[in-house]
Amino acid sequence: MKKLLLVYIVLIGTLMAYLYMVFVKEDNSELLNETEGLHGTLDEKYVMVNFLAGIDYWKNGLKGFEDAAEALGVSVEYRGSTQYDVQEEVMVLEQVIARKPAGIAVSAIDSESLNSAINKAVEAGIPVVMFDADAPNSKAYSYIGTNNYNAGVTAARKMAELTGGSGKVGVVTLPKQLNHQERTRGFEETLQKEFPDVQLIGIEDGKGDQMVSEQKVRELLETYPDLKGIFVTEANGGVGAGNAILRLGKIDQVRIISFDTDKGTLDMVKSGTISATLAQGTWNMGYWSLMQLFHLHNHIVNPMSANGDSSIPPLPTNIDTGITVVTPADVDQFYAK
Repeated sequence: MKKLLLVYIVLIGTLMAYLYMVFVKEDNSELLNETEGLHGTLDEKYVMVNFLAGIDYWKNGLKGFEDAAEALGVSVEYRGSTQYDVQEEVMVLEQVIARKPAGIAVSAIDSESLNSAINKAVEAGIPVVMFDADAPNSKAYSYIGTNNYNAGVTAARKMAELTGGSGKVGVVTLPKQLNHQERTRGFEETLQKEFPDVQLIGIEDGKGDQMVSEQKVRELLETYPDLKGIFVTEANGGVGAGNAILRLGKIDQVRIISFDTDKGTLDMVKSGTISATLAQGTWNMGYWSLMQLFHLHNHIVNPMSANGDSSIPPLPTNIDTGITVVTPADVDQFYAK
């Protein structure tokens, strides 16, 4: 009887072990695959499109785009106009669309001129998200970048601090580009509301060019020799403004607030030529652009949250990647490692 009971125990134990191997272990294996996370294929290609493609500013955003691609197991390509030229960026975007990628992240040189091409891509089933510079009247699904109006507010408050709350200041910007329009508007409206003794005397087009921006600052100083501050809404212009005050011997008089953290700008912050610069979350722009495109391409999120499938989470349509004020006191933290 004891032997028979022992046989039963062995048989039951063997059966339980078999059931564990067949069901429990297989289920855990499936769960393990699920917990590996999202994963695509290398023939799933996403493209980043911008302008002035060779400048340092884009490097960190592209790094974020590439890091997201590595995490997802997909491939990416970087394209852009070589010059600050609307038609060249439109042409580049049209060429990218013709190749039917899995998705496109676009930074718009002009808030309206790329709308037709962007809409064409979306209508052809190619997801498009905007980063850094928006095209709000297009059919692009979202914008990922700085809240540029708030950045202008921050710059105005810093300028008031640097100038003692009074005096003449100017702006050097790119007046046809929406993100720069918003920075300028935030700066101007904040001065009017909060610092009425700081007088904005001119808004100049620096064309995103160091030499042009330098000349514009020289002209401002010729007209207003008591100018106390300049807000420059992009990095090339900031370096140009810095060169202008150095050559005119105005470094102790004129306070410059610039944008971004390329090496030339950081070097001028470190030397005190530029009083402060606003660092954007450029890596986040690239990273989350690709993440959104991947989710859209694979129907993991719903871009039409109002009318679409309620079981699929909606796509966030606006992601603010934030800014940080960089001064000589903490500039060393922002150099590329």
